[in-house]
Parts: sequence; structure tokens; C-alpha cells
Amino acid sequence: QVQLVESGGGLVQAGGSLRLSCAASGRTFRGYAVVWFRQAPGKEREFVAGFSRTGGYTYYADSVKGRFTISRDNALKTVSLQMNNLRPEDTAVYYCAADQNTITSNLQQVRGYDHWGQGTQVTVSS
Repeated sequence: QVQLVESGGGLVQAGGSLRLSCAASGRTFRGYAVVWFRQAPGKEREFVAGFSRTGGYTYYADSVKGRFTISRDNALKTVSLQMNNLRPEDTAVYYCAADQNTITSNLQQVRGYDHWGQGTQVTVSS
């Protein structure tokens, strides 16, 4: 089983940047779909960006395309989310999630993941 630990959240002004990291412990991310979701107060958890199980494909929500970049290290121990040109509407708790059984067509579904991090707060001030 993989455990997930997120880091890198914080407070930033609009237009600024943050980098979130999701570290795997217990094993590597090999064979896991690894994604980022976010949840703003009073809203449902939504997909942000993710890797397919093979790692060969990346996917982004339309709202973050061109601003956010998901990446992973060669050791497959860390998945990062580089967030540039942040907007107040990006304010949310960001969660890393992973699963070995999530197929690409279900990548953006919250229910597709058994492993979740604790979440990290991102606040963007206007």
C-alpha cells in the first residue's frame, strides 16, 4: 500500500506561483494513476491534473490548462504540481490521490481512488 504526504501549500498573491509535492511512502508510484484534486469551501471536490497509470499521459482540467504543470521524478517517489499565474478562484485544499486500478476514462472521478493525502491549503489573495 502506498501512503501519500503532500507539502507546499501556502498563501500567495494573485499572479504568483506555488509548487505542491506528493511524496509516496511504502512503495513507489509505479503502476499507479496519480492525480491532484481540490476542494473549495462549499464546493465539491474537483479534478485538477493527473498522470495515467503508465505515466505516459497527463490530463488537466480546463480551468488550469496552460497555468499548472504536473510532473514526477525519475524514482517515481514524488509527483509535483507547479502552479503559475494563480487566481483567487484557485483557493482550495489540494489533495493528492493514487490508485492502481483507476483506468484513464475514470481518472477524473473522485470515487476512483483508495489512497489520499491529508490535503494542503492553497490560498490566493486578490
